[in-house]
Amino acid sequence: MTGPADDTSLADDTSTADDRPPAADRLDRYRSMRDFEVTGEPSGIAEAPSAAGGDRFVVQRHRARRRHYDLRLEMGGVLVSWAVPKGPTLDARQRRLAVHVEDHPLDYFDFEGTIPEGEYGGGDVIVWDWGTWAPDEDDPVAAVEAGELHFDVFGERLVGHYALVRRGDGDQWLLIHKGDAHAVAGWDPEDHPTSVRSGRTNDEVRAEAEAIDQEPSDASASTAPRRAEVLGEASTLPEWDPPTPDELDALDALGAKGEWELQGRTLKLTNLDKVLFPATDDDAPVTKRDLIRYHAVIAPTMLRYLFDRAVNSNRFPRGVDAPGFWHKAVPSHAPDWITRWDYPGAGAKDTRTYIVPDSPATLAWLANYGAVELNPWNSRTASWEEPSWAYIDLDPGPRNDFDDVIVLARLHKVVLDSLGVRAGAKVTGKRGIQIWVPIAAGHSFEQAREWVETVSRAVGRTVPELISWAWNKKDRGGLARLDFTQNAINKTLVAPFSARPAPGAPVSVPITWDELDDPDLTPDRWTVRTVLDRVEEVGDPLAELVGLPQRLPPL
Repeated sequence: MTGPADDTSLADDTSTADDRPPAADRLDRYRSMRDFEVTGEPSGIAEAPSAAGGDRFVVQRHRARRRHYDLRLEMGGVLVSWAVPKGPTLDARQRRLAVHVEDHPLDYFDFEGTIPEGEYGGGDVIVWDWGTWAPDEDDPVAAVEAGELHFDVFGERLVGHYALVRRGDGDQWLLIHKGDAHAVAGWDPEDHPTSVRSGRTNDEVRAEAEAIDQEPSDASASTAPRRAEVLGEASTLPEWDPPTPDELDALDALGAKGEWELQGRTLKLTNLDKVLFPATDDDAPVTKRDLIRYHAVIAPTMLRYLFDRAVNSNRFPRGVDAPGFWHKAVPSHAPDWITRWDYPGAGAKDTRTYIVPDSPATLAWLANYGAVELNPWNSRTASWEEPSWAYIDLDPGPRNDFDDVIVLARLHKVVLDSLGVRAGAKVTGKRGIQIWVPIAAGHSFEQAREWVETVSRAVGRTVPELISWAWNKKDRGGLARLDFTQNAINKTLVAPFSARPAPGAPVSVPITWDELDDPDLTPDRWTVRTVLDRVEEVGDPLAELVGLPQRLPPL
């Protein structure tokens, strides 16, 4: 990472703006200060792709000899860097010392991990904030050389107008947040100790590295890839009955509203003839009554992915043609028989009490509530810090067609097969494919995320023309993203067999791997009107993997 953590050593180890090397050699100083056979930092030898527009910024929280924060702005083909001992702030009354240090390579943008003790900057590093920035000046490199840079940042934590002003002729600058609408008096970066990349703290990054260092080694071990291990049978789930024909007839017989008895529960239904999904050339409109019926009938299949999990609902009470919104908290008018769960990790501003769908009646109630799309947590309520799946999300860009997505899915399958890893795929109901890898208890979200990232980066290197690793969509050049960041607490993906908010009510549906060869396969092939026939014919290809206690092999 950047230099030492105390102010004096930071200044001693850096060059002034006037004697910086030419642009082509701006990383020479960075490389000369590091032994890349020892440190895991990127060398910058292989040129990393710049974001479209070259406008990324990152702040890394770095605990070396002393804690500091490293602010890096992408310009001139490198990350121009300052070490900020007390960290950036939103408080306009604070003037933060910022020491100009050596330029860093572009692929340092998402670096997170440990630098060995005794090496330059030895310590632990997290990605504390990232996003994009926009300079006031036409030539920000010249502005830095002149000693004054004004710019806006658009991060997950930092936002607003800043200035960097050099003090005298040395490397010491001041970082100042202007008194704009984003300024917050008393704002302290230390109140936000986690990584925006992985959700980890510096302590967790260090502990994970120490645990790896302490693992016994076997010099005679084969260099062949380690294969996945299944620790036992898949865990069992309850079984649910579908609604009876009489219950469905009673739903059909209701007027625009009324009470419906479903498996002993009374549901008060409203606006049953409201069109939630407009018609398409191939499908008639779908009403709220239709969605309630679908939720009740698909429940025995869909609940295996929702049972004992908090759910985030994407609600469209006025129909998917109108803006929707995400809803997490249990509303005050929810029936007493709805199962609830209090999130132990909730902060002051977080949702605390969630709905846990565990019956056909709950799914029907959610449909009446306008919950078009259901996204379950990737963890059970009793083990909310441990994922049940490792998610591989193939998110196409505007320049990708579905054939590109199929190529990416097949390549991932090749890698998974080589590792002996069992996984299932599903179309998303929109444009993409997701691959769900069942994992045993004891894995952390960090382990799942890093494992998926390693696999996906290996795949990405084989088809660089199809994918982008840029964080922001506008920086991806219309290419696909292999999104490993979905593996985090409280991040969710659409449930199998959930509808998606689009005309015709397309559904996210598990598929067999052989179906990747089906020329008729599309990501939105099935709808709430057609998917029940598919389930009747082929079942649920993902079902056998639910709860499979599979250990991810080391990579």
